[in-house]
Amino acid sequence: LLPFFLLANFYNKVHPPSSLGSSRPLNDPTIFELSPVLPNMPLNAQAIYPASDPEFVAFPSRRSVVHSTKGIVSSSQPLASNCGLRVLQQGGNCADAAVAVAAGLNMTEPGSTGIGGDMFCLFYDAKTKQVHALNGSGRAPGNATCEKVRESLGIKEGEKGTIPMASAHGVTVPGAAAGWVDVVEKFGSGKVSMEQILTPAIELGENGFPVSEIMGYYWSKAEKSIRDASPNFAEMLKKDPNAPDGCRAPKPGEIMRNPTLAQTFREVAKSGKAGYYTGRIAEELVKVVRDLGGFMSLDDLKNHMEKGSEEVDPIKLNFRGQGIDKSHGETMHDKSSEGVDVWEHPPNGQGIVALMALGMLQELEKNGKISTFSDKDHNSAEHIHAVVETLRIAFADANWWVADPNVVKVPSQELISEKYLAERAALFDPKKAGDIPDHGSPAHNHSDTVYFAATDSEGNGISFINSNYAGFGTAIIPKGCGFTLQNRACNFMLQPADHPNIYAPNKRPYHTIIPALITNKADQSLHSVYGVMGGFMQPQGHVQVLMNMLVFKMTPQAALDAPRVCIGAGMPDSGDVFDKTVYLEDGIPEETAEKLRGMGHNVEIIKGHGRGLFGRGQVIRWHVDPIEDRGVWSAGSDPRADGHAVPWM
Repeated sequence: LLPFFLLANFYNKVHPPSSLGSSRPLNDPTIFELSPVLPNMPLNAQAIYPASDPEFVAFPSRRSVVHSTKGIVSSSQPLASNCGLRVLQQGGNCADAAVAVAAGLNMTEPGSTGIGGDMFCLFYDAKTKQVHALNGSGRAPGNATCEKVRESLGIKEGEKGTIPMASAHGVTVPGAAAGWVDVVEKFGSGKVSMEQILTPAIELGENGFPVSEIMGYYWSKAEKSIRDASPNFAEMLKKDPNAPDGCRAPKPGEIMRNPTLAQTFREVAKSGKAGYYTGRIAEELVKVVRDLGGFMSLDDLKNHMEKGSEEVDPIKLNFRGQGIDKSHGETMHDKSSEGVDVWEHPPNGQGIVALMALGMLQELEKNGKISTFSDKDHNSAEHIHAVVETLRIAFADANWWVADPNVVKVPSQELISEKYLAERAALFDPKKAGDIPDHGSPAHNHSDTVYFAATDSEGNGISFINSNYAGFGTAIIPKGCGFTLQNRACNFMLQPADHPNIYAPNKRPYHTIIPALITNKADQSLHSVYGVMGGFMQPQGHVQVLMNMLVFKMTPQAALDAPRVCIGAGMPDSGDVFDKTVYLEDGIPEETAEKLRGMGHNVEIIKGHGRGLFGRGQVIRWHVDPIEDRGVWSAGSDPRADGHAVPWM
């Protein structure tokens, strides 16, 4: 909640003192000494807060770091964070809590995520000190070939073509439902049932929940797309007898209900994967996709249920560069000499981009092509130039190589080897923006995903990401199910035929969603669970937030508050990831922008709601109080979203 004086000042702007029948403003403390009830106070039939403007999303956040000895849940929506906290308090661990948060976010932030999308997670097991990775992404329909999709879309021979974002061909088999069940079965405490885990979200859907500020803004922006995409659009809109057809997008502060999604969750709680991938939900999912021209079948859903999510080997890079090994336990708890291991999901996710960029930064420092950055260098032109150029080089490789490793060979270890990174780092020019070969970008750049993190009293941590891909995804809604279907297949290439990420039956596409996790190299103890959602921004955010914490010695909250930079903010296959445009977030000095222009970069400053381009992150760090010899979790939550970190007391 806002402090009272801020709420009162804001109320006075909306309702001047004269409208209250009093000459004193609402924040005059004497008004409460005279009467416990304000005279002539109107019963406001509208939300207190008007639609947000650019000032609402301006720096700084003024948020404090949240601390706890038992555990923390951090997400982009407070109600969803509390769903996870309830599960922790009932005896669940962080994995159980993460699934509760995923369901809560589907209910309260459907314009970013849902059970009609995919998920990935990294789980740190405190007992074994092992990091586990679970790939919960779905595949293309089994009878859908690239040729059939091109023909259906009317793409002529020789034309590159892409799958439109609202097309039924954009729908891959949703992997989130199976992923949620598998997370609980593989990593959960065994002390809480799926019914207990999903009950908080079910209650939100049946009883209603107030819509948050930023989600309300994007819901309103997406209303037309929701209406155009599906005959069942009313399920994702607020019932309003005064609206022309009885429904509309909910506004911030209004109560939204979604009983059909609550029923979907009940079926998953009762029957597990079978409650989603067979029976009523599966039949409605297949029907709406096929009615709109897609190729999905019941067999596709059943096959995914039987295969389940895939437990894969995570990839890692030892990061000791940029002076972190010269600190004295400040960030590494006296384990700094060996640095940290940064963990990411392997392809078909793009986490390898972050590892490649970090590896190249180390090589550049080692070879003297960049200096060791200090606190005063944060977001300087030299710092931004080095980060941007290494990311461009990393994307040039990843956009060719990131594909389904079960279909094509992806040389993940070779791409992050010291020898190869040294070769690629040689392309860097410290004085000017370079020209990097463009292999073609397989993904749109949208920032519509949810990332969240959870930790528990046993020292476990989970880094979890769940996504529709672009906003509400395709916005196609299976009748009576209360969720939209993702458009992840839009990330497939439709030519050339030899591209590793070419569309093919039963194949997973290039995935933008990536969770991250950091362990201390010396003893494999957990350092942080963290992530930044947002299309191509995700690996860029991972690099910047990690450097903010380890290089520039920021707290988790400050690391997220700090202005970020981004490359590649346009449409697919346009080469924009590799042009010289750098998008700077409002708050980076104009002097820095001018220096970057002098180095050959095109620079654009992004303000207001446009700052959603820079993603939304969460961080939970672990440290030990040396006097008490007890562990403490410390968390930050991104000010570009509605959420916060919730501690367990």
